[in-house]
Amino acid sequence: MNDPADGSDAAERAAGADGAAPPEPTRVEVSVVLPAYNEADTIEGTVRTTVDTLEAFLDPGTFEVIVAEDGCEDDTPTIADRLADEIPGVRHFHSDERLGRGGALERAFDAAHGGTLVYFDTDLATDMKHLEELVNTVRHGEADVATGSRWMPDNVADRPAKRGIPSRGYNAATRLFLRTGLRDHQCGFKAISREAFDAVHDDVEDRHWFWDTELLVRAQRAGFEVREFPVDWEPKGDSKVDLVRDVFGMGSQILRTWWQLSVQPRVNKWVTLGASALLVLFAFLLSTLYIDYGTVLDRISDADPTLIAVAAVVYALSWPLRGLRYRDILAELGYTEKLGFLTGAVFISQTGNLVFPARLGDGVRAYVVKARRGIPYPSGFASLAAERVFDLLTITVLAGLVLLGYAATGDLARVAESVTGASQSGQIAVLVAVGIAVVAIAAVAGIVLSARSDRNRIRGLVERFSSDSYADYVAGALERFVGDVQQVGGDPKAFTRVGATSLVIWTLDVITAVFVLAAFGTGLETATLVTICFFAVSVGNLAKVLPLSPGGVGLYEAAFTLLVAGLTPVTASVALGAAIVDHFLKNVVTMIGGGVSMLALNVSLTTAVEEAEEMEEVESVDSA
Repeated sequence: MNDPADGSDAAERAAGADGAAPPEPTRVEVSVVLPAYNEADTIEGTVRTTVDTLEAFLDPGTFEVIVAEDGCEDDTPTIADRLADEIPGVRHFHSDERLGRGGALERAFDAAHGGTLVYFDTDLATDMKHLEELVNTVRHGEADVATGSRWMPDNVADRPAKRGIPSRGYNAATRLFLRTGLRDHQCGFKAISREAFDAVHDDVEDRHWFWDTELLVRAQRAGFEVREFPVDWEPKGDSKVDLVRDVFGMGSQILRTWWQLSVQPRVNKWVTLGASALLVLFAFLLSTLYIDYGTVLDRISDADPTLIAVAAVVYALSWPLRGLRYRDILAELGYTEKLGFLTGAVFISQTGNLVFPARLGDGVRAYVVKARRGIPYPSGFASLAAERVFDLLTITVLAGLVLLGYAATGDLARVAESVTGASQSGQIAVLVAVGIAVVAIAAVAGIVLSARSDRNRIRGLVERFSSDSYADYVAGALERFVGDVQQVGGDPKAFTRVGATSLVIWTLDVITAVFVLAAFGTGLETATLVTICFFAVSVGNLAKVLPLSPGGVGLYEAAFTLLVAGLTPVTASVALGAAIVDHFLKNVVTMIGGGVSMLALNVSLTTAVEEAEEMEEVESVDSA
């Protein structure tokens, strides 16, 4: 080790024998990334060919070659390490787990030193004579992005039908929906400037085969010039693209990107509200073809007002329980608030869902508890998500259990037989319905058991079937779903208390419907009346999960009517009249409570919705 007081040998060597200043270190201009997954047989030849080709037109030290090894299961990591030690300018990035092709490329580009970022497939299917044109197109500023093309009119690649036909279909769909004008989006031979990459890569969501297509599209939309040029290309080896799973996945990614770039920017709450109103109007007009609304109004006018009033009182009793449940959920997150305030917050958020479509009122509660009690937005959103999870679990269990019970009595089989006209067909319908109920209950049981444990096994289960970016999205959504329950389920007493409260809340919701349906004089026996209302209300509320209209208006009524009229002798006009009165009564109680709560807490619903939307966007960016 050198002693700082002796004149520093290292400094003298760096300065040179004549004492001149050391030469400036060579700056890396070009970074070539080779995405590698189980490429032990080819990676060494690919790296050496790449280095030799770059040396033919770039000065030594001005380029680097990065092996972006993506969780390989063969000897690729060992070979890549050796090459990095032997060849100057070669680097190796290892990953213990699969990142996906796009994930591996993005990780390598982030850490690359060059101002021009290049990648191509390690099988060298594209003739390397094109590498100089690819690099220099971006390096000399002729374009921000360059991509090889196998489908230019004067240079069509000879591809096997099983790969060529899907490729043409994919590129045609991409041009149609994303308006790129490019002929080949998936050729593994691309270059992009550091400036363009830094500007758009945070917006690229896919981490697998669609990654480079999305990069091209977003670069174009951001105003960067993308240049496509023909290349000689010859297929080598077996493609790692799964023609069923990955092509379907990329199709869904095209639609997702089209929605984000072309539709979502034009959609605001007023456009959504208008579209929802038109949808409800269309459904209403369509329903007039098979429902006599004059008869429906007659049935409503004949309903027993005393039973309707009792139903309203029963439903109102559920609201303090909603506040109590929310208090228990917040307590598990470390916040203690009064029951009256929390009941008011629940009233306001549910009123928001009745006024605005797409369940925009859900986030209002996070705003209310933050603005009035200082509870942080992340905790507010987490508590709301946990409550929604318990609602969904309770509704699913109720619907499944009641369907099983209804089938066990033979009523469902008799209805199915009368509808289908054949005993065997009826039995098949019963078996399908019961099977769905069993699967729903089993899924709920699995979620609850997972939530009660310390480990979240959802991602591992999903990845057994698929590892592409769409599966990753599904796994992430399910993980958040289970994670929200885990927050409350960590304490068995709290989990049981919140679950029991949820059950009572939805039971009161069902009893409300029982009184309403009884007010129409259906003549159903009490047991049948209670059973069918449990099922109809559960399925009706599951239908409201789809954010197609404010408060699920139309969706709830349709589901309720179909089930009551289909599974009992009650006519469609009576069932629809009961559904309308039931939903209307519940919405009126909600809006009255919401109005009183807004006055008491001095909350503007419009301001609350706008603030909640902004905070949800911030939360999604932070979580990404």
